[in-house]
Amino acid sequence: MAKYMIRKIFKRKKRNNKLDEFIHKYKIPREYLSINRKSISRGVLIGLFWGFIPMPMQMLAVLAMTPFFKFNVPIAISMVWLSNPITMPFMYYMEYQTGNFILGNEGLDNIELTLDWFSDNWDSILIPLYVGTIPYSTVVSLLIYFIINKLWINSIQKEKPHTFKRKFSNKKLWF
Repeated sequence: MAKYMIRKIFKRKKRNNKLDEFIHKYKIPREYLSINRKSISRGVLIGLFWGFIPMPMQMLAVLAMTPFFKFNVPIAISMVWLSNPITMPFMYYMEYQTGNFILGNEGLDNIELTLDWFSDNWDSILIPLYVGTIPYSTVVSLLIYFIINKLWINSIQKEKPHTFKRKFSNKKLWF
C-alpha cells in the first residue's frame, strides 16, 4: 500500500559490515547517514535547494553544508541530480522566464542553443536566471520538505496510532 511507502523505502533490512567498516575507518559521523524523518527531509531540502541553483559543483555545495546542519548526505547529493544534463535546459529556461517576469523584462528573442549565442548574450541572461532561481530553490524545496514531513508523520499515525499519540504529543514535529 502507498500509505507506508515513504518509511518502507528507508527501512533497514540488515546491517552491512563493509559499510560499518568504511564508516569507522574514515570516521564519518553516523548523523550523515541516519534514516529518520528529520535527516531525510533535511537532506531533500538541502539537495533540492542546491539542485535548482545553476552553478557548477552543486554536490560540493551540499557537502559544504555538513558542518552547519545534520542531514542525510547521500539523499541530499542524490537530490542535486534533479538538475542533470537532460533536465537542465528546461529548468534553466523556466528560471530565466520567471526571472524576466519578476524583473519586468521582455527577455531575449531568437534563443539558440549554441555556445556563441550564450557568450554573446551572457550579460542579458545571468541576472534574470538567478533572480528566477530564488523562488524555485526556496519555495519548491521548502514545500517538498513539509510534504515529506507530513507524509512521514501520517504513515506513523496510521501504522501505530496509539504509540504516536503517547510518544509525540508534546514534541515539535517539523524541525
